[in-house]
Amino acid sequence: MRELHADTGYLLYRLGLRSGQVFNTFLQESGLRLRHYAVLRYLATSEGSLQRELSTRLGYDPSAIVGLVDDLEKLGFAERRPSPDDRRSRIVALTDTGRAFLRDTDEAGRRVTNDLLGPLDATERATLHALLLRVADRP
Repeated sequence: MRELHADTGYLLYRLGLRSGQVFNTFLQESGLRLRHYAVLRYLATSEGSLQRELSTRLGYDPSAIVGLVDDLEKLGFAERRPSPDDRRSRIVALTDTGRAFLRDTDEAGRRVTNDLLGPLDATERATLHALLLRVADRP
């Protein structure tokens, strides 16, 4: 195990698994999973997004985005609208119900993150966040 713990990539993988498990447990009551939550969080930062943009930005397969948006539409959290620039394209937008869901889950989401990062003090958390942003923002 010591050899694996010397591998940063493996540790990031383990943290990702743990994070996904904790977030999915938190979301279980709502019927959503972390992938749905990521779409909602992304939509909250925009006035809407083309499905292909969601796929690119979130790193999800385009076919997975279709299913995720279908699920969010059924729950009333998102809606597809015609694109004003291209009649063949649809823009996915967050609904008021979706915004309310995100507001209602903000505190619980912070608790989940605090649980995951419990061993780190505030300065270490800020440093970790900054470093992860630098790595995640690479093309």
